[in-house]
Amino acid sequence: MQTITIESGKEKQLLRHHPWVFSKAIVPGQHPVEGPCKVLTSEGRFIAWGWYDEKSHIPLHLLSWNEGDVIDESWWKRRITEAVFRRAMFFSDKKTPTTTFRILFSEADMLPGLVADVYGSMIRIIISSHIAWGKKELVTQTLQELLHPSLQVITTDSAYTGVEALPGGALFWKDDGFFTPNGKLPAVRFREDGLLYEVVPGMGQKSGFYCDQRENRSIVEPYCKGANVLDAFCYTGAFTLHALRGGATHIDCLDSSEDALRQLLYHIHMNQNEGTIPQNSREKVETKQCNVFEQMRDIPNDTYDVMILDPPKLAQTKSQAEAASRAYKDLNRLAMERIKRGGIIATFSCSGAITSEMFRTILAWSAQDAGREVQILHILGAGEDHPIRLSFPESEYLKGFVLRIL
Repeated sequence: MQTITIESGKEKQLLRHHPWVFSKAIVPGQHPVEGPCKVLTSEGRFIAWGWYDEKSHIPLHLLSWNEGDVIDESWWKRRITEAVFRRAMFFSDKKTPTTTFRILFSEADMLPGLVADVYGSMIRIIISSHIAWGKKELVTQTLQELLHPSLQVITTDSAYTGVEALPGGALFWKDDGFFTPNGKLPAVRFREDGLLYEVVPGMGQKSGFYCDQRENRSIVEPYCKGANVLDAFCYTGAFTLHALRGGATHIDCLDSSEDALRQLLYHIHMNQNEGTIPQNSREKVETKQCNVFEQMRDIPNDTYDVMILDPPKLAQTKSQAEAASRAYKDLNRLAMERIKRGGIIATFSCSGAITSEMFRTILAWSAQDAGREVQILHILGAGEDHPIRLSFPESEYLKGFVLRIL
């Protein structure tokens, strides 16, 4: 078994089980090949088993701190199986109002760069590391054996295709192997908190639907009763559906994607037909394709009782955090200035480089610049199917606050 030695002084957070090792932490002059390795301190003490891959922007991922482990196919299958079984409660009730949730959550489940979500009978796998790409067949076979989905779709995270040497596009797996679809595949329908959604396999941003906001949407819903609502960065309308079910009188939906807005309207019609939202819901909704950050400057004052701000990821890395902070501050300042007094803002950041403490500070700056007193009503994050690994704080990527603007 090959070994990799870590520079003296660089091993402290690795011994605390942080899984990422960058090239500057590795003693120069070593020539490891791609694959499993034993990772040692400069004194020769065992740190962890890892996986070396020079094609990755993180060349060494630590996998196990148990020296008795063997990093082979059985180890990978066991890790996948354990992660799925930790979500057993989501599978236990066939009548559950929710049939979409995360079953693999990358480093939080000690599976670097590997995410998988269930959408009804389909599993969507999103890969963001060269390591996970090399294990894609093992992953699909294991999930097929465990869950027997009707279809599995594998896509790569576009934010990492360059730095991880990953291909674009989508792969499709059914039963016991990959296949090439003959034309567009039919949409897959699923439920979240009793509301209906559809995704087309292989289409849409990343997973095609964001199940990490499940609990937050339910928290925001009751604030929408009798309210005029702005759903900014609305995507395909999950917050909008909750606002309609909660009794909103009107909702303006803003997004840069025409396809997403079209799907939003389809979701409204589908739920209206099924009786999960009021029958007059469609006439309460107006959509606008726009640059939402610019559009926020043009919305009139004292129009909205509730604003939902769920922008896309603005900071992929720490080097982008400063620019992202300015964008979050500007966005939230504009919302605080324009919302009705006593209004509610549900605001989110999904940027891993922006911590919850940083986001809270940004909101304080926004309130100061807007000249508003603000109360925090709820501190929000992802659901329990997106666990936070204490030794890997980067897994706490989604953070949010429900605010009352006084």
